[in-house]
Amino acid sequence: MFFPIYLLSAAGFTVLTTEFVIVGLLPAIARDLAVTIPQAGLLVTLFAFTVACFGPFLTAYFSRFERKRLFISVLIMFGFANAVAAMAPNIGVMAIARLIPALGLPVFWALASETAVDIVGPDHAGRAIAKIGFGIVCATVFGIPVGTLISDAFGWRSAFAILSVVAFAKALLLFIYLPKSVHKDQASFRSQFRILRSPVMQGHVLLSVLVFSGMFTAYTYLADMLERLAGFNGTVVGWCLMGFGAVGLLGNSLGGRLVDRHPLIASLTFCTFMIGGMVMVVPSMHSLPALALALAVWGVTQAALFLVSHVRLMKAAPQAPAFAASLNIAGANLGIGIGAIIGGRVIDHLGLASLGFAAAGIILLSILLALLLMVAKPGAAACSA
Repeated sequence: MFFPIYLLSAAGFTVLTTEFVIVGLLPAIARDLAVTIPQAGLLVTLFAFTVACFGPFLTAYFSRFERKRLFISVLIMFGFANAVAAMAPNIGVMAIARLIPALGLPVFWALASETAVDIVGPDHAGRAIAKIGFGIVCATVFGIPVGTLISDAFGWRSAFAILSVVAFAKALLLFIYLPKSVHKDQASFRSQFRILRSPVMQGHVLLSVLVFSGMFTAYTYLADMLERLAGFNGTVVGWCLMGFGAVGLLGNSLGGRLVDRHPLIASLTFCTFMIGGMVMVVPSMHSLPALALALAVWGVTQAALFLVSHVRLMKAAPQAPAFAASLNIAGANLGIGIGAIIGGRVIDHLGLASLGFAAAGIILLSILLALLLMVAKPGAAACSA
């Protein structure tokens, strides 16, 4: 019964890896395409802003479509886009290759959890959604760092070429094994957007924007920080990113437990610890134990906040959970794009060593907003309803 769910999770792994693998490849892409690191960082911004601008509208529109055909189309789109990226002769073509999959990512992630529940039934809903979410964690644990190691060994184009082949292969597996399904109780296009009238809901979306802005102000350039400040080569950077993702398994588990009790307290807790990890990374660059500890704290909290933010928005709008999930995806990607821009400006004007402090300042703003949301609607139940 759960085999189709594992396939969706595996497809999600490819989708998320396509978005974030570029984080580990930025230095190599910048060198090969003859652009600066901040200019290459704009590829992250382009992807993220495209998701943010079009995600909710595309999700609301495509939610009425038959899901098997929709997911297969998304995987084929990703396969084509990664093939174009692998052959991109300049930054302009690379930008087009990043724009195409950005249109499919929010549709896939917002509807995959809902589809998983439709497949297995409400009695197994929690297990199904947990298995879908595991694909996100695995993309961070294995997808991004393995892409970095492949880039160091065979060139960054090879990483995109392999992703292209994997996307086409998973599209074929979905074609063979995924049952057809259409969500029967889908809310109308207009009623889904109506939840945005709530000031509390607007606050939750803004909270996602701030959290992800803070995270990606520094994370976008983490590979560059490890290369230039710590003096690591590409292989060591890849293993560092692997460790960063691996500790995220713990963060995913902790986040899942705490978010069910109180979504906003979960956000506050992990944001607070994240500030400590981010601020300590640069001062710890020349002490391997201290650097490992700082990256571990950052990695645990970052993975936790991916899950916490997703569930927090869905709990805030139980009448339209898939659309609420798309709003979180949009807000998160808007934050990712803003963070990449801020990080690039910080590098240009203050230097690479200032990234952690700039990112921590934004995370502090998200803590203040979470406190305001708790005051705006007192009580654990009210904050998540």
